[in-house]
Amino acid sequence: MLSATNRIGEILKNNNGTEMKIIAYTNSHNIIVKFLDGHGIETKTSYLNFLRGQVRNPYDRTVFGIGYLGEGEYKTKINGRQTDEYRCWKRMMQRCYDSNYHLQYPSYKDCSVCAEWHNFRSFARWYSQNFYQMKDKIMCLDKDILNKGNKVYSPDNCIFVPNEINCTIINRSRDRGNFPVGVIAHENRYVAQCSSFNGKQKYIGTYDTPKEAFYGYKCYKENVIREIADEYKLLIPDKLYNALINYKIDIND
Repeated sequence: MLSATNRIGEILKNNNGTEMKIIAYTNSHNIIVKFLDGHGIETKTSYLNFLRGQVRNPYDRTVFGIGYLGEGEYKTKINGRQTDEYRCWKRMMQRCYDSNYHLQYPSYKDCSVCAEWHNFRSFARWYSQNFYQMKDKIMCLDKDILNKGNKVYSPDNCIFVPNEINCTIINRSRDRGNFPVGVIAHENRYVAQCSSFNGKQKYIGTYDTPKEAFYGYKCYKENVIREIADEYKLLIPDKLYNALINYKIDIND
């Protein structure tokens, strides 16, 4: 049987493939392991867990092969329940890096998360400084209202938005066919229609060309967005209000 002295210096990989080294050995139930991934993390565990590879490293990329928990004050669970910031972070990572999710929502295939937010604790810090709750509203993490067309979740691009605003802005391009957004063909002419603030479909008008129908849609839609901005003006951050007031619909959206 190996002595404690002989066990010091042993190197194995944990179940995520990260090398770890025993740097202190009191007994089989009390050893200290250091991960050899450059972060210098040391953790107390048992020799059996070491042999089985069951030693957790906060820098292992365990969430969709990209995200890791990192170090810091923010928790993933409280009383056995996932925290709001962890659920938000994990959903964001799923949208960008879960291939099964992309089968249902292919528009997210080209989206990504900035390197800083691969670290859950970094995201959680931003979350704690930027999240706000509106009464009886579902709050959404949005990546492209502030910077239209953006596909990267990052501190500069993201903001929390009430679900009603998010649904008003969402571009459902995969549902519209071959015509510009807001336009459908009808009896050799073209109908412009749009979802209003309350979610009901609004008939705007019938036009001779798809382009004319689009501009009818564009005018109506931008007015809807400005109306919802004014409705929420005193409840949302100024930068969100300003982005909504200045939001423009493009024929290639």
